[in-house]
Amino acid sequence: MKKTTSNSIKRNLTMTLSLIMTATMLASCGSGYDGSESRKSGSYNNERTTAENYRYSNVTAGDTDGTANIGGGYNTEEYNHLTENGYKLVSDEPLSTFSTDVDTASYTNVRRMINDGWEVDPDAVRTEEFINYFKYDYEKPAEGAVSINTELSDCPWNSEAKLMLVGLQAREAKVKDVPTNLVFLIDVSGSMEDEDKLPLVQQAFSMLAENLGADDRVSIVTYAGSDSVVLEGESGDNSEEIVSALNSLSAGGSTAGAAGITTAYKLAEEYFIEGGNNRVILATDGDLNVGLSSEEELTDLISQKRDSGVYLSVLGFGSGNYKDNRLEALADNGNGNYAYIDSVDEAKRVLVTEMSGTLFTVAKDAKVQIEFNPENVSAYRLVGYENRLLNDEDFEDDTKDAGDIGSGQQVTVLYEIVPNNGNKKTLKYQDNESKAETNELSGEMLTVSVRYKDPEASESKLIDKSVMCSDYTEAVSQNFAKACSAAEFAMVLRNSDYASGLTAQGVVDYMEQNNVDNSELFELIYKYMQNGTGSEASYW
Repeated sequence: MKKTTSNSIKRNLTMTLSLIMTATMLASCGSGYDGSESRKSGSYNNERTTAENYRYSNVTAGDTDGTANIGGGYNTEEYNHLTENGYKLVSDEPLSTFSTDVDTASYTNVRRMINDGWEVDPDAVRTEEFINYFKYDYEKPAEGAVSINTELSDCPWNSEAKLMLVGLQAREAKVKDVPTNLVFLIDVSGSMEDEDKLPLVQQAFSMLAENLGADDRVSIVTYAGSDSVVLEGESGDNSEEIVSALNSLSAGGSTAGAAGITTAYKLAEEYFIEGGNNRVILATDGDLNVGLSSEEELTDLISQKRDSGVYLSVLGFGSGNYKDNRLEALADNGNGNYAYIDSVDEAKRVLVTEMSGTLFTVAKDAKVQIEFNPENVSAYRLVGYENRLLNDEDFEDDTKDAGDIGSGQQVTVLYEIVPNNGNKKTLKYQDNESKAETNELSGEMLTVSVRYKDPEASESKLIDKSVMCSDYTEAVSQNFAKACSAAEFAMVLRNSDYASGLTAQGVVDYMEQNNVDNSELFELIYKYMQNGTGSEASYW
């Protein structure tokens, strides 16, 4: 977006800014979940009072059953608590290792909260998913499945640090030549009857079905109190039959998700296409309440299916009872990706426009390791990816599960970097002479290494790229500014300790100063400010 355009949006939307009266809740939801690392939406810590646990603007007070009423429904949403990555001393930890992540669910889920007038739960915000929601102009790989792109400049929210962008670009596969074996695993329990749940699921899968061909196969499995096979191995060119089966579905009953998962994988294996794309696509609000239902039980189940050659896509729907913690865990442990569908437009983006990236994996078990040169870097902080961290030794271990990257997809990573005056350390750079008592930086700053496997391979490939101190530039690209903007807004929503004083308006100012072409993010920030929660970074 050009500056003039952003100013126009700003003028128009500023006129509508108003204060919103926030209703107070009198009681909170019952647990219904036993995961110690997860919590109900809005409960920032265990010391908060019941009323403080749910500070959404559209909450209605006065419910007498011990459950918070939100917009006519009940809030039992659950999110895993995230503690932001802190700074690491290069002298203690010269390596930073993590699994790649192409998920975008956090951004669209938070977008739903903002558009509905809810105050955003900080733990619903995963910074890397905000960054990775948007597209960047990276150099495509000349060979292999992935290219490494880097950029080094000043950190806009921390004047004491530099900021490095690492952008991975996957190759675009010729997906039209690859047959597809899909199993739609659809939650039809009673909690799915809302318009933003099963009806939206039906529309989403119908759009996907209309883009399949004769070599593709589709099965449909539903689950509520029990699982049911609705369609089995139907040819992709028979879209009318597939859409008719989808439209016949209705919601009702309890939710036994584990049984449905088992049946879906069984069908995917039965119709397995060698050399094809074999995938289970799960559509649910995550509110499992019969049989295996805890995060640990579900991840154990899905991990057992990981080596079958069947990939997993998790699509989240709905609000009020949404269980983000369980869906994220399923995707992370099942060779999968995770998106949240909040509209027909988002369904089209994920399942039609970006279908190749969503459904066709080109690099599996992809992981990144950064080695920092202690001569030039004293400390660093990985921005986001808190739940994707790996042990350093996992990088070389091909048996360790990691992230999957689809055709044409991108992974964008930001590191805050504190330059060093030159203390001699070890590892790759141990033979360099110390530059103590000088502020001049030269030579290598760090090395980016990436390991990944081809979809049907068991051994990984290694690529790497060194970043030089001389690569630093004051003038930043659109890639850099766009990624910074998304990260900044996420940190505002999280009330980040590492962006103290940053406000939503400050993010807008940065975007305008750098002519960031991102009308979607501009409009969402202004909506957030309009809701009355965006004047300051701290709003709890």
